[in-house]
Amino acid sequence: MIVAIDGPAASGKGTLARNLAGKLNLAHMDTGALYRAVAFEVSKAGLSVRDKKDAIAAAKTLRKKIEGAEYPADILGRPVLKEDRFGRDASVIAVIPEVREILADLQKDFAHAPGEGFAGAVLDGRDIGTVICPEADAKLYIIADTEIRAQRRMKELQSKGISVTYDAVLDDMRKRDARDEGRKTAPLTPAADAVLLDTTHLSESEALERALEIVREILP
Repeated sequence: MIVAIDGPAASGKGTLARNLAGKLNLAHMDTGALYRAVAFEVSKAGLSVRDKKDAIAAAKTLRKKIEGAEYPADILGRPVLKEDRFGRDASVIAVIPEVREILADLQKDFAHAPGEGFAGAVLDGRDIGTVICPEADAKLYIIADTEIRAQRRMKELQSKGISVTYDAVLDDMRKRDARDEGRKTAPLTPAADAVLLDTTHLSESEALERALEIVREILP
């Protein structure tokens, strides 16, 4: 079983994917963490995410590390990757076609071989249902009002002790959306057969219950 969950930043797709994975015994991959990890590799090397060659080299380095790791999830689960700067840099890196191609195989391999003991996999990102796993058994596209997403992100950052203003977060959110939706390679858009789930007015538990209903309606 493969479940694809896509949507813009702070729509709630990551939390939903983790919760859904736990309920259905699915392995989970936050594919956005791959791009944040590339941004981390670029930063660690003292390079620039706006230099295409640097970003491609960092993506290749990350792929080798993950392919050679006994526990790849440990690489993508590092707390440092949650820092907002890597989230911003990830959206810059994600527009580079060569980087997306390098990381695509990692995602596809995980989807089809998530490991023993799992009933399948759930992947969340921007292009899972359209590019990475168009054959997914169930596809959800998570949306929420931009203003609500900005409020969520602001609270998340403030909970980490980061001083931000709502206007700054909202502006950054709109810029990220524009980059994601406007890139030539794998733009952010729902798959034709994806089910839309609006989390604007849903709690975490309500979103999970609705997602479970959708998946159970689709799958036998």
